[in-house]
Amino acid sequence: MKLNSITITLIAVVMLLFYTACSSSDTETVDIQFDPEVTPSMTTDSVTTLISDSGITRYKLETKNWQVFDKAEEPFWFFPEGIYLERFDSLFQVEAKILADTAWNYTDKRLWRLKGNVDIRNMEGEMFLSDELFWDQQEQKVYSDKYIQIKRGDTELKGYGFESNQEMTEYRIFRPHDGKIPFKEEPVVSDVDAVEPDSIKIIDE
Repeated sequence: MKLNSITITLIAVVMLLFYTACSSSDTETVDIQFDPEVTPSMTTDSVTTLISDSGITRYKLETKNWQVFDKAEEPFWFFPEGIYLERFDSLFQVEAKILADTAWNYTDKRLWRLKGNVDIRNMEGEMFLSDELFWDQQEQKVYSDKYIQIKRGDTELKGYGFESNQEMTEYRIFRPHDGKIPFKEEPVVSDVDAVEPDSIKIIDE
């Protein structure tokens, strides 16, 4: 009986040691390093959302893919598959519409970079077309050093370098180039028509 008891005890000890070794092996962790500059902390697909500024709804955003890099040295949002953005005024009226193939939003700086087929339209129906535009929300301005076209009806302005308020209602092109402004023909005034009635004197013979 003693021998059997000793044997069973030894077997139990061996099994316990084996189990402990296996458990230790199973619980080993692998330290995976990732670069926060190139690896997003969050990715969301097919997004339509409203964004508030100071507690007031200011923007409507639509995108196929939204990547958040909030662990990067300079935190930013990335929209690799394009973006559509509407900006609202205080009465919740759309004051600007924005389209771009790619976009970055540097959240701490409140700076947007819009790249590729950028198309901005204001309340007046004017179109602002460029390959790249920056929108500084802190300074409340839009600017670019790239080529830009501005279209409104038959009027078309072109040039390099651009700056505007964020409502896109007051703007200037730094180096205008090949613009097109429709010619407005003035009516021809004859010499007789040009004389003011009060200046005509009738002379009695």
